[in-house]
Amino acid sequence: MTVAAVILAASAASALADAAGRASVRRIVETAWAGGAMPLVVVAADPDGTVAAALGGSEATLVSPAPVESGPVGQIVRGMGAAATLVAGTDAVLVWPARLPWVDPETVTMLLQAHGLDPEAMLRPRWDGTDGWPVLVPMRQLDALASLATGRLPDDLITDLAATGVTLRTLDLGDPGAVIDRETSIDHLPRYEGPSEPVGTPPDWGAAAADGTDDAPAAGVRRMDPRSGE
Repeated sequence: MTVAAVILAASAASALADAAGRASVRRIVETAWAGGAMPLVVVAADPDGTVAAALGGSEATLVSPAPVESGPVGQIVRGMGAAATLVAGTDAVLVWPARLPWVDPETVTMLLQAHGLDPEAMLRPRWDGTDGWPVLVPMRQLDALASLATGRLPDDLITDLAATGVTLRTLDLGDPGAVIDRETSIDHLPRYEGPSEPVGTPPDWGAAAADGTDDAPAAGVRRMDPRSGE
């Protein structure tokens, strides 16, 4: 079972916004990797190469955004398509707005475990009664998602997709970072409590990471432009 992370930045400025001394997208990529997600896709404009520089040496692939007129749904679909191209067996993605860099890696792991138990459902973390992000969307829902209105915001798109008949489960994972964005500093974030009970059997995530070395030289980030097929 392969679950990707698709990180969505509305602009290069959003991608690079400070998150405790790191670019937001870099922090999210590291969290997603630590939690077991793979491949890691960042959908963001990068007119001067600064987003790529921030991601250098990471496991991320930087993907050029869809046309603005395609709306938020176009960006999500672009990221899901890129994930499927990178790893043909990808069967779900974590849709992750770049404004939420404080998500705990354990939340990623819990969502992946819950997906293993209920692979047909969308899964959404909740904290203190509020639905948060990232939202796990099965890849088989790509066509249904692509048919949704371009003017709808991400929260609306999840509601609209559920209205098509896709099961939406919310999981209280005790993670304030799933709801509270980077406008609140990490030092002022409420305490992470974690889930009240396990959501599944821990999978063998991170096997590929174990094959690497910590002293490997930094490398540039991989880029993908779906418009050109590269």
